[in-house]
Amino acid sequence: MSKTNVILGIGVLLLVGWMLKGTFFQPGIDDLKGDFKEVTRYRNDNNTGPIQYVFIVTVKDPAAAEMEQYGNFMPHHKGGNTKVYYFLEGKPTPDKAFSGKVNFDPSFNQACIALYEKSAMGNASLVNNPL
Repeated sequence: MSKTNVILGIGVLLLVGWMLKGTFFQPGIDDLKGDFKEVTRYRNDNNTGPIQYVFIVTVKDPAAAEMEQYGNFMPHHKGGNTKVYYFLEGKPTPDKAFSGKVNFDPSFNQACIALYEKSAMGNASLVNNPL
């Protein structure tokens, strides 16, 4: 075996190892700041029209929380809508989410600290104190 083949073999092995590391060690929701905990979720049963996702999430430290990045990790379908409502951990939080314009019991509106929404066109926004 020649010296060139050995160097090429080592180079290929290093490249494959680097690609595998990048594949299996991607950052995820658990790596974000804010200590997010999903309380409940809703997904409508309509598979032929717009799919609506609603998530109710608690956050421990909203000042340091990466809420927009958390919202970007949530599932979204082309033509559908994804909403993530954020509440402070330890405060009253809805335990049920549903479809429509009002996605949880309105008695919790004052406790909602932020809303992430990704529209049907893929435009994402984060609004503090939305309700």
